[in-house]
Amino acid sequence: MTQLDLLRENLAQCDEIILDALLMRNRIVEDIMSYKESNDLPILQPEQEAKQQKWLQGRLDGKRHVSEVQSVFQSINKNSKRIQARRLFHYNLVLIGFMGVGKTTMSDYFNTMFAMDVIEMDQIIARREGMSIPDIFEVHGEEYFRNCETELLIEMQSRSNVVISCGGGVPMRERNVTEMKKNGRVILLTAEPETILERVRDDHSRPLLEDNKNVAFIRALMDKRRDKYEAAADIIIKTDGKSIQQIGEEIILQLRIMDGLRA
Repeated sequence: MTQLDLLRENLAQCDEIILDALLMRNRIVEDIMSYKESNDLPILQPEQEAKQQKWLQGRLDGKRHVSEVQSVFQSINKNSKRIQARRLFHYNLVLIGFMGVGKTTMSDYFNTMFAMDVIEMDQIIARREGMSIPDIFEVHGEEYFRNCETELLIEMQSRSNVVISCGGGVPMRERNVTEMKKNGRVILLTAEPETILERVRDDHSRPLLEDNKNVAFIRALMDKRRDKYEAAADIIIKTDGKSIQQIGEEIILQLRIMDGLRA
């Protein structure tokens, strides 16, 4: 056996060790999820990830190939989060609500905590049509745009563990509500008009509010949409005065109750 053959054999042995370790690690991740569920413990424990990062930095101090090893561990952690997401959600999470309630923020949260893909409906439609949403309305009309929304919701039924962030008008169309419920749980995020005003005050990307940034206008528009929003929702989460983590934990708790995983 040549030295090259010997090195390749050693590498193959390393691959066997890595593979066995990864399979064992994934089983442990599932066991941890089962333990948390059985003992009514919080699913999300960010401090544990921070502890692991600190351990990894210490172990890699002064070692070679630090960035490559860190990249591998990042991938391992990402896939562990996906395992957790599949166990928690065998469906899509559909976020609806008025502008400024936190749909984008919570989409980013689930992407970070569970490595879930995020579908920002307005962004996807605008990219596919090659023009902005206002231009789509002007060129093709609102009915065309609403049809695009419906088609995208139907498309997402072939997927799971996806976070779908809906534009404000999506739940106003009954067909859209029907389609989003076929493979998703609809989560209505709400906030008081005063909270929304504070969140969007310096945001100039919302034409509807640009010249109407006041509590009375926001309240009136929310009142027009409230019945449709609440009729579409499987769960309703108030976001006022809560941290992102608190909102995320409340969403998970309510979904687990709905799915019969927690009494």
